[in-house]
Amino acid sequence: MSRIAEIAAALAGYDPKALSVEGVLAFLEQLAAPPSDMPCEDVPLRDALGRVLGRDIVSPFNVPPHDNSAMDGFAFDGALLERASDSNGDLRLRIAGTALAGAAWRGEAGAQDAVKIMTGAVMPAGMDTVIPQEFCTVEGAQVRFPAMALRRGDNRRLAGEDLQAGRAALCQGDRLGPAALGLAASLGLTTLPLLPRLRVAYFSTGDEILNAGEAPREGAVYDSNRYTVFGLLARLGCEVVDLGLVRDDPATLAATLQRAAREADAIVTSGGVSVGEADHTRAVMQRLGDMAFWRIAMRPGRPMAVGLIPRSEPADGHAVLFGLPGNPVAVMVTFLAFVRPALLQRMGCNARARASAPLLRAISATAIRKKPGRTEYQRGFVSARPGALPDVRIAGNQGSGVLSSMVEANGLVVLHHGQGNVAAGEQVDVMMFDGAL
Repeated sequence: MSRIAEIAAALAGYDPKALSVEGVLAFLEQLAAPPSDMPCEDVPLRDALGRVLGRDIVSPFNVPPHDNSAMDGFAFDGALLERASDSNGDLRLRIAGTALAGAAWRGEAGAQDAVKIMTGAVMPAGMDTVIPQEFCTVEGAQVRFPAMALRRGDNRRLAGEDLQAGRAALCQGDRLGPAALGLAASLGLTTLPLLPRLRVAYFSTGDEILNAGEAPREGAVYDSNRYTVFGLLARLGCEVVDLGLVRDDPATLAATLQRAAREADAIVTSGGVSVGEADHTRAVMQRLGDMAFWRIAMRPGRPMAVGLIPRSEPADGHAVLFGLPGNPVAVMVTFLAFVRPALLQRMGCNARARASAPLLRAISATAIRKKPGRTEYQRGFVSARPGALPDVRIAGNQGSGVLSSMVEANGLVVLHHGQGNVAAGEQVDVMMFDGAL
């Protein structure tokens, strides 16, 4: 049994002619599993942004390494808060010295003393609380402050509060963002063990498509999909292999797919996966690889192909193929809904790193027509409303070839499979573009 057939057989209710969005995601989760023997490479910290960690990073020490002050103020023994020193409820303590950041304070302090302390300075022995300096009044060699202004232990950072020695600071499969780079730097690391960048080949198909810079001709359109897909792949951190524009010629299509399988881990194509007479891409894919062709219960983006294209040698395995529709908006929607999470999984991302961002709940500013039985993704623009849920307005013409409406939008209104018409003022889910586009 082929791998495609094996996955299909394991999915309840699998129907390639009427597949739900959830069914597609379940299928791709099986198809896009990463190889088990992905090697690591040591990469400088500054080059690690967006890359995937190849093994756990265990903290060799506590971060911070000692209790320290969270702000400028005066450190003292918090037990003194239980008894105010005057009728106004204020504490009066002798100032025993000043603790600066970068070195432990070497002075001596008694039980009724306070130490002036700077943010980040090591807490003096026997002291566990810091009163911010704005609450304090310095009177000669004493400091006075209201005892009710804080509780014992306030404004102290504990040793190991950020990272504990012997615990994983970063986990295998984490996709590294700016905060993760800073966390690694806090351990003194200059390089990180990373999985190789995923190589993705992509090309457009169709005799009606023009390359940018070519002279216009009747019945032809310029190839926007290659630039859109390039941007989506680059934003994802992939190493992109642009194989250009491929005409509707079976031999050329076959050669390009075979080259893509040799040179890349995954392949993304646009156009030619429907059932038209000139859609040779579908037939060539079927001949070369283990393929599934779907009619997905969604709008836009109904036709889609997925499969495995073998490399030149059987031992080299397969490249995962995603055959997307030809309409520009359908390309972007199917990429965001299906290809992006599948590629993140193929990169070796763990479940947390590849999890989709939670859908934003927003109020629809207008009525939206929708028939149950398919998932719809409508372009929308979300605006914040102080003290209330944000509202979302449908952005421009919703035709699957109208790319300008994707530029106007900042998210996709997700109208779920069983959902019907939406009334103005009703809540809807929105998939925000931030971080994905």
